[in-house]
Amino acid sequence: MSKLSGIILPVKYRRIIIIAVLGCLLLAGQGLRAQNPLSRFRGMGGGGGKSGAGDTLVHRKADTITINFRYLDSSRLLKMDSSVVDFSQKVPQPHTWINLGNMGTPARSLIFSPHMQSGWDPGWHALDLYTFKVDDTKFYHTTKPFTELGYLLGAKSEQLIDITHTQNIQPNWNFAFEYRLLNSVGAFQNQNVNHNNYRLSSWYQSKSKRYQNFFILVSSKLAASENGGIRNPSDLDSNAYSNQATLPVWVGNGLLRAASNPFSPNISTGTRYTTTTYVLRQQYDLGQKDSIVTDSTVIPLFYPRVRLEHTLTYSSYRYQFADQARPGTPGQGGYYLDSFYYAKNYNINYLASPDSLVTDSFIRRDQWHDFTNDFSIYQFPDSKNPQQFIKLGMSLQLLKGSFDTSNINQGSQVATHHRFNGQNVFAHGEYRNKTRNQKWDIEAFGKLYLNGLNSGDYNAYISLKRLVSRQVGYLQVGFQNANRTPSFVFDRASSFYYDTTRQSFKKENTTNIFASLDQPKYQLHLQGAYYLMSNYTYFRDYSKPTQESTLFNLLQVSAQKRFTIYRHWKWHANLTLQQVAGSSPVNVPLLVFHNQIGYEGNLGFQNLQTSFGTEIRYISAYKADGYAPLTGQFFTQSDTTIRQRLPDISIYVHLRIRSFTAYVRAENLNAIAFSPLGFGWYHNNFVAPGYAYPGLLLRFGFFWGFVN
Repeated sequence: MSKLSGIILPVKYRRIIIIAVLGCLLLAGQGLRAQNPLSRFRGMGGGGGKSGAGDTLVHRKADTITINFRYLDSSRLLKMDSSVVDFSQKVPQPHTWINLGNMGTPARSLIFSPHMQSGWDPGWHALDLYTFKVDDTKFYHTTKPFTELGYLLGAKSEQLIDITHTQNIQPNWNFAFEYRLLNSVGAFQNQNVNHNNYRLSSWYQSKSKRYQNFFILVSSKLAASENGGIRNPSDLDSNAYSNQATLPVWVGNGLLRAASNPFSPNISTGTRYTTTTYVLRQQYDLGQKDSIVTDSTVIPLFYPRVRLEHTLTYSSYRYQFADQARPGTPGQGGYYLDSFYYAKNYNINYLASPDSLVTDSFIRRDQWHDFTNDFSIYQFPDSKNPQQFIKLGMSLQLLKGSFDTSNINQGSQVATHHRFNGQNVFAHGEYRNKTRNQKWDIEAFGKLYLNGLNSGDYNAYISLKRLVSRQVGYLQVGFQNANRTPSFVFDRASSFYYDTTRQSFKKENTTNIFASLDQPKYQLHLQGAYYLMSNYTYFRDYSKPTQESTLFNLLQVSAQKRFTIYRHWKWHANLTLQQVAGSSPVNVPLLVFHNQIGYEGNLGFQNLQTSFGTEIRYISAYKADGYAPLTGQFFTQSDTTIRQRLPDISIYVHLRIRSFTAYVRAENLNAIAFSPLGFGWYHNNFVAPGYAYPGLLLRFGFFWGFVN
C-alpha cells in the first residue's frame, strides 16, 4: 500500500496551477486541492495486473483516494504501478525493440512476431510503437480526480510531454484524458520526428448495474522525416565529418536541422501517418438482483446471466510519403542525390537530369475509412463469476479506400485518383473462464470471415493456464492458427505498390504453438513458441513484394529471471534464443540478451524509492532487415550483416519521492572511442543497413502526480 499526503493550497493558487499547467480544456471547473498529494509510495509493487501486486494510492482518512482500472475486453480491476525499475513504462522504448536512430523513428521488434490478425489490414506498422491503441485504453474508477504530468528532455532536442487525467464525474461515471507529444531532431540529417497522440475515454455504469457504456477516442498524428540511411557508414570515422549531423544521407540531403516547432513540425521529406478511431460500446445485462445491507447504507448488487452488447467502431487512416519541392544545386550534391536513390531502389525516374535545377515533388498517399457494426450475446454459466462466459457475435464491416498518387515533374503534374469500396461479414465466438479459486484460466476465441473482401480468413486461438503448485508455479499451453489475406500494401491498387509486375498473392497461414511457466516464488518466467509459416508475404528489397512458397518454421525460447546479488542489489536478466529452420526469408538474431544490474530500495529513507545501476543489451550478428522510406516497410536483405561494436550500455538513476518521479539516464556509452579521431562518441552501433544509433545520449525525465 502507498500513502498520499500533501499541503492544501488556497483557492487563488489552485486557479493559477490549473491555467499554467493543464489549461482550461483539461481541468475546466476543477481545482487542484493538493500540490504534493502522493505522499508515500512504499514497496516496489509489480502492478500491471499481476496477482497480489501493485500500489493503492491513499491519502489521509478524510481524503482517501483509490484508483482501479480495467481494459475494454476484460472485467478484471487492476492497480496502478509505482515501480521505477522499468524505464519503458514511461516512454515507448522497450528493450526488445530497435528504432532507426532516435525515439520516434520507424521501429520493430527484435523478437519475431508475425501478424496473425485475420481480415483487412492496411499494412503500415513501422510506427505502431508510437500510436495510442484501443486495446491499451484504461477505464478508471477513482474516488478523487487524479492527474499526472510528465516531461522528458534529452539530447538532440528530444522532448516528451505526457499528461494523464482521470476523474469520476459521478460515482458510476468516469472520464479520462491522455495526451503525449514526442519531438526530436535526431543525430543525423533529416531525422526529425514529431508525434502527437490523444485519447479520451468514458465509462458509465447505471445504478442498477444492468447497463454499461464505454466510449473511446484515440488519435495519433505521426510525422517522421526520412533520410534513407547514411550513404557511407565508414564516414563515421572520417575526419571530414567530425560532426555527425553533416554526414551525407540518401534522402533529404542538405536540409536544415533546426529544431522543429512541436505543434507545427517541419517535415519536408518524410512520412505522415494519421489514425483516428471512435468506439462506442453499450451493454445491457439480464440476471439477478441482490444487495448488501449495512447499518447505514444499502449496496446494490447484480449478477448477470445474459448480456446484450452492441459496438460501433469508426476508424480513419491516412498514410503519406512526400518529398516536397526545394531548389537543388546543379551538379553539386543537391537534390539529384534523391533522384539517384529513387531510380536505383524504386525504378522511379521522374527528374530531368542530375545537372539541372530541380524543383520537383514526389507524393504517395493512401486513405482509408473503416466502419464496423457488431452485435454480441454473452451467457454466464456462473452468475457470481463474471470472468466465466460464452460470447457469440456477428459483425458487418464497411471499407472505403482513396488512393491519390501524384508526381510533379518540372511544373507538369501527372496524377491518378481512384477509389475502392468493400465490405466484410464475419462471425466470432469466445469462451473465458477465470475460476474463482484462481487455479484455472481458460481462454478460447475464433473469428471467421463469411463474405466480402476477406472471405475465407479465420483466426482460432486457445490457451489453458493452470496453477500446478506453489513450488512449480503457473503453467500455460496454447495454440493459434490464422489464415489471412496479405496486408493491402501488397495489393497493386495501393499507391505504395512500386513493382512493375502484377502479382496475386495467396492467403498467409501461420500456426503458433506456445507454452510458458511463471514461477513468482523464484521470480522466473520461461516461455517457448514454435511458428509454422506458409505463403509468408514480405518485401524482398525496397519495392519488390514477394510471397514465400515453401513451408518454414521458427523456434523461440526465452527466459526472464530476477536474481538477488546481495540484499537490495538485483540483476534482471532477459534472454531470448531464436532459430529459423528451412529456407526462409526471415532473418532474426540468434541471441537477444538484456541485463539490468543495480540497486533497488529506499537507501534508508521512508519516502524514497530508488533504482540505479547499468543496463546492457547484446544482439548477436545477423542480416538485419533494411528499411524502405517510400513504402514505410522493413524488408528482407541478405547482403549486409549487422554486428555490434560493443553491447548497448546505459547507466541510470530512477527515483520516486512521494508523488515525484525522476529518471536520469546516460545511454549509448558503448559509442566511446579514442581513435582514429581522438576521444569522442562516434563508434555507433548499427541496427539496420545505413542506420546507426547516435553517440552518447543524456535523458532527464520528470513525472508528478496530483490528487484533487
